[in-house]
Amino acid sequence: MTTQKLTIVAKILAKEEKRDLVKTELLKLIDITQAEKGCINYDLHQDNENENLFLFYENWENRELWQQHMNNSHLTAYMEATNGAVEEFTLHEMTHIA
Repeated sequence: MTTQKLTIVAKILAKEEKRDLVKTELLKLIDITQAEKGCINYDLHQDNENENLFLFYENWENRELWQQHMNNSHLTAYMEATNGAVEEFTLHEMTHIA
């Protein structure tokens, strides 16, 4: 069985009054996640026109290793720290096709 690289695009829309908190907590995830097994890249972006909008562009060796990441304690800590501070969250699992 071959495993296929997985691309994740995650959109986080912070409540305006909680933007700095959310940004701080998102930044805390970067170094620890980049050191995880299977992480190829974990890039955080902030929208130029809507400062409340953040986007992670991630590539993982395979879905299984990404799922291990999703179950790690640092993500649980992020969820607890930002509880009620995020207006909208969407996540897309994608496969590179060209």
